[in-house]
Amino acid sequence: MIGASRTLPAPMILTVVGLGAFVTALDQTVVVTALPSLMLDLKISLTQLDRASWIITAYLLGYTAAMPVIGRLADVYGYTRVYQVSLVVFVIGTSLVAVSQSLEWMVAARVIQAVGGGATVPIGLAIASNALPRKQWGLALGIVAGAAEAGSMLGPAYGGAIIELANWRWIFWLNVPQSAVLFLALFWLPNQPNRQNRMDYLGGCLLVAALLLVSLGLSRSSLFTLSSPLPFVMGAAGLALTGVLLAVERRTGQPLLAPALFRATAFLAANGAQLLVGVSLIIAMVTVPLMANTVMGKTPLTGAMWLLRMTGAIPLGAVVGGLVLGRAGFRPVMVAGLGLTALGLFLVSGWDLDVGEPQLTLHLAVAGLGFGLVISPIMTQALTAVSDDYRATAASLVVVARMLGMTLGLAALSAWGVEHFQTLMSGLEFPLPEPGESAEEAQAHLAEYNADLTAAGLSLFHNFLRVAAAGALVAILPALAMGTGRGRSGKSD
Repeated sequence: MIGASRTLPAPMILTVVGLGAFVTALDQTVVVTALPSLMLDLKISLTQLDRASWIITAYLLGYTAAMPVIGRLADVYGYTRVYQVSLVVFVIGTSLVAVSQSLEWMVAARVIQAVGGGATVPIGLAIASNALPRKQWGLALGIVAGAAEAGSMLGPAYGGAIIELANWRWIFWLNVPQSAVLFLALFWLPNQPNRQNRMDYLGGCLLVAALLLVSLGLSRSSLFTLSSPLPFVMGAAGLALTGVLLAVERRTGQPLLAPALFRATAFLAANGAQLLVGVSLIIAMVTVPLMANTVMGKTPLTGAMWLLRMTGAIPLGAVVGGLVLGRAGFRPVMVAGLGLTALGLFLVSGWDLDVGEPQLTLHLAVAGLGFGLVISPIMTQALTAVSDDYRATAASLVVVARMLGMTLGLAALSAWGVEHFQTLMSGLEFPLPEPGESAEEAQAHLAEYNADLTAAGLSLFHNFLRVAAAGALVAILPALAMGTGRGRSGKSD
């Protein structure tokens, strides 16, 4: 709540929580460029790449599963103190990563790091909403969410720069002084625990277990190829635990998942839109550099710079969305953002092999701007739809919806992509030399085969991007159910 006890002006509060979101978001993607060096140092061979991927997966799982519980702890015990405790957990985890001597050690440390780091975004959003009047929530949430997007965007470049100057361990050691500065700055913010609120620990344990099982199930490509029953078993177990959780919550005085959250149409619609945005975003983020590095024959650096044209526009879109939200309303901003996303991705799906400027930058920037525009209205409407004592919890659940969407999208991409590529290649046969065939003829047949192979790959990537564009268009349906409010109150107009 906005009170006289606040000792920092609103811009400083937004700076502190925005910096916190930025620093911890770096660690979601920083390990991507560090992975080769890390594998070499820990003596992990390329044949163990599937095991090494747990370094990334462990962070995402810890980030997703712990976030709603920590969000509720913040609603009960106060945003500032829980934020500080989360920073301590983050520092412990990042220090353990920095001194890791084995893969198992690092995976466990990454989970600890994610539990602490994952709390900074929803609690930061809740602190930001306290810093400004309700009519300015869109701007505040856009700034914090934009900072988190910028961190995720710059993570690979940040990690690469540090590896050039030192080694991969310094990526994680540098988190310690950054977190210490944030920890001390938070002492200037008042802590406002809600004495009437209680933490539902049993519900928290059940929710963490359910989210872990569902996330693991969604992350398996066999969910779509039907080659293994494991993801369905995990998903069924997760849903069963969810049923137990709901039964427990009905008998709990102050449940972790308050029934009011799921009676609010705007809150449910915001989560539905966020899930679909997550699916579209991960497909686009994987496809653009992969298309550049394979069928288009570009270097990894070029592929990364192409992706930067899209991801670089996301933080800008987040701030712009927050600025115009108060005047335009939720629905127009959401429809405009999702429409731009679909338009940009559809234009990218029409690229040929020699695409150049200005189309390349323009198309990717349009998609990135669209992804950014929807961030503030989704979060603002979700928070205005719930009571103040569940604000951080609501913010956590919205972030989790996006993470689950990204997990689902990635699994679908890998499963459908392999199957579809095999279908496209089914009519192509490698041109073996035939008796009496000249070298020129053999070379011509090989060139024709390579051209057909490239065309099949390009068609595959185009289809990926069209699916991502379609996901953004489908997200307009829940967006229309979010309400027409302009951020002045918790109600729709």
